[in-house]
Amino acid sequence: MTSQREVTRTTHARVALPGYPTGIADGTSAPIRLPQREGCVSIVPPGLLDKGALFPSAKAPGYFRIVPTGLLLKSAATWGTREALSVRARFPVGWRAMSLRDHLLGWLPKRSQPLVESGLYGLAAGLSAVAFELAIAQFYSATLVRFSHWGAFNFAWASFGVMVGTSLVSGFLLNRFAPDAAGSGIPQLKLAFWKDFGFVPWRVAWVKFIAGVLAVGGGASLGREGPSVQLAGTVASNLAGALGTAKTGRRRASAAGAAAGLAATFNTPLASIAFVLEEILGDLNSPLLGSVVVAAVLGAFAVHAFLGKNPAFALPPVESDTWNGRLLVPVVALAATVIGVLFQKGSLGLRNAFRSSSLSRIPTWLRPAFGSIFTWAIGAAVFVGYGRLGVFSLGYGDLTDSLNGNILGWLPLILLTAKLFATVCSYGSGGCGGVFAPSLFFGAMTGCALEEFFRAIGVPFASDDRLLLMIIGMSTCLGAVVRAPFTSILIVFEMTRQFSIIPALLVAGILSQALCRWLQPVGFYEQVLEDDGHEISTVVPPRDFRDWEGYPASAIANYQPVFLADLEGKTLGAALEKFPYTRFVYQADNQPPGIALRQEMIEAMNQSQAVPIHAGPTCLRTDSIAHVQGLLVESLHGIVLILDRDAGRVAGLVTLHDLLRAQQNFAAQHGAD
Repeated sequence: MTSQREVTRTTHARVALPGYPTGIADGTSAPIRLPQREGCVSIVPPGLLDKGALFPSAKAPGYFRIVPTGLLLKSAATWGTREALSVRARFPVGWRAMSLRDHLLGWLPKRSQPLVESGLYGLAAGLSAVAFELAIAQFYSATLVRFSHWGAFNFAWASFGVMVGTSLVSGFLLNRFAPDAAGSGIPQLKLAFWKDFGFVPWRVAWVKFIAGVLAVGGGASLGREGPSVQLAGTVASNLAGALGTAKTGRRRASAAGAAAGLAATFNTPLASIAFVLEEILGDLNSPLLGSVVVAAVLGAFAVHAFLGKNPAFALPPVESDTWNGRLLVPVVALAATVIGVLFQKGSLGLRNAFRSSSLSRIPTWLRPAFGSIFTWAIGAAVFVGYGRLGVFSLGYGDLTDSLNGNILGWLPLILLTAKLFATVCSYGSGGCGGVFAPSLFFGAMTGCALEEFFRAIGVPFASDDRLLLMIIGMSTCLGAVVRAPFTSILIVFEMTRQFSIIPALLVAGILSQALCRWLQPVGFYEQVLEDDGHEISTVVPPRDFRDWEGYPASAIANYQPVFLADLEGKTLGAALEKFPYTRFVYQADNQPPGIALRQEMIEAMNQSQAVPIHAGPTCLRTDSIAHVQGLLVESLHGIVLILDRDAGRVAGLVTLHDLLRAQQNFAAQHGAD
């Protein structure tokens, strides 16, 4: 919806309108409501402007003149409950909006302005991510780390109080002010990028900041990376609004902010660029690449200025690995992939259970507290038994210790199991946190546990073999969860800065992606959107016609067809009278579905005969549009039935008209003739 701004007219005063040249108006002090639409002027409702409408003045550039109301054409558009008079006029070439962007960047060449603007987005987003990271670290150190020095009993009751209290406050904030700030935030930012043109309300930023600090800093087994991406993207989107960018033009800002936020979180700008291109934009050749690169670099500079040049956690160099370790790389890659898939199924399964099962009776604001109680129970047991805090919060302390060879024996397997269940509880209950840090933890402990197992049965390993296998596990588990293979490889490479491990990372990444896409076709973020009712194929547009043909049939299907449950005369008569369709879908229990033709239905009713049912081509909703096109060509009746995979019943249909309409919409959106 077009946003509107209200200004008050004063006699012969210059009126500053966001997105428009300054204007002159005279008359009464009645408010004028103008849509913020670049290059157009709309007429206000009758009664608000007695003399006429604001129109660009040819004699006084930068001013408006009054056009008499009698010269305007009446339109069908309405303004609220009142009919409006409207007319549009294009501004002459060279006219600019009087906005903050013009004051800051107007002196630059036009080609340079987007990159400089992206730099501002990256700097602001990077600083917000750094502030978020520092706040989490300070809160976590002041609570659970401090409590760990009080002894087991005191730690137990103190940590319980903090975790339950922070989860209640964060749950209230999320439920009351910004439900979209729950969870990782990356799926929500991706949805805002494509569906809302990059616009994210400001409340998402402050709720995400406070709730994320309380949840992750308070001990929830979640990561800060996803929240940092959403927070940074939101900050950049609102900065673009402050500079004068309309709500429909903030994709550049949100993408740049996301890259800067991830770069500041991990101190890995290359991986952050790859992630935004892979996951949010879905196009490695995106025209926003330049903006993303500039913002990522400045986001990295922001973290360098405040936290130093080191990455989120230190990875020792891999210098003396052996062939025994290298031959175990595929085993670790496949095992870490399975762990990542299990995490996705468990956490999102619990998330759906809180919505559809008996757990749905628990108030939304109270659900994170349930996850925190289970996380506390698991984490406290591990702390009492082994003195480790890795189950709580990010777990980077234990992760660093394991990379340095300080966690041995059965402990890696224990930490893996405990962290997996704790993270499923934290995320599935609606906590505010991401999945990057837990995925890296799962992968590292998987590699460590497998190295300990094979060492125990007599396979000799060098010290660096263990580190190599942990790095492989981190990369493949992260790639299996977020489905961003280039990001998962680059993020580990930037942390180690070693070219020698790239071949192993590539082999492991190929095996991991093949297995995870077989076990779980839909990635974590896409499944979150689908569970929330968003069809990803209708949200993210295809890049070209060939990509569009590869989209699933569900993108163009009609899921509200008219079904004939039986062939009784009363049913047939009601369908013929109510609907003008020439074909109806017949679907009865224990019978194969088919197609009934209108003319044959009429003839059968007149002659008291059985209605012939014709078999039609069928496909699944996941089959491609190209496959549906082939079926339509072969279909005698110009219709393809979409079957539900589980029940085998008709869920929808695609007609030739549906296909042509979808093609026309695609051509219109992409400027095709």
